[in-house]
Amino acid sequence: MLFNTFDEGIAPGGLRSKYEIKTLICYLYYSVKENMSRDLVIEAIREDELANFFEVSAAFDELVSDKSLVEADSVDGEQTYTLSENGRMIAMQLDSTVAYSVKDKALKCAIKLLADKKTARENFVDIEKTENGFNVKCTVSGGDVDLLSFTLYAPDIDQAEIIKKSFLSYPSTVYKSMLALMTKDRETVGEALEEVYGQID
Repeated sequence: MLFNTFDEGIAPGGLRSKYEIKTLICYLYYSVKENMSRDLVIEAIREDELANFFEVSAAFDELVSDKSLVEADSVDGEQTYTLSENGRMIAMQLDSTVAYSVKDKALKCAIKLLADKKTARENFVDIEKTENGFNVKCTVSGGDVDLLSFTLYAPDIDQAEIIKKSFLSYPSTVYKSMLALMTKDRETVGEALEEVYGQID
């Protein structure tokens, strides 16, 4: 196969053909079944160094130019895209073009990134700078009502970002833990701690 991309930042077994990269991008849209932004798709492929960042960016732009990807709605200020009929035809060629391990890693990463964005939309973290550091306000949303809201102090922005990331990783577990503590539900507290340690591992 002709390799016509840069090798920098590509793990062993990664994609070095622009045609392979285009096919993988179309496959992600075809498999996930949701509109996705350019940045999310690029991050999904780059997560495990499946292809060079610049080549993925160029491949995505070419797919937009030739109408294999078309603009859809805007989510959180980001333009999302969906597959055209031509894009679906490209996606169907993946089985004979890209190794299973590559498409499996990219698909899992895309699904995780979509889940992360959904969690961030439904649960909120506001970092406010103060004279002595930062206040990190975390809110667990139940749709029409806030189920839990609390504020933690962080001495610097790095710790504030760590609190934000940790909270958004498992907001339901945070809510379950707090509720169990307030109601002295020892069994649920233990289960919640197991969930957290399981995710850390």
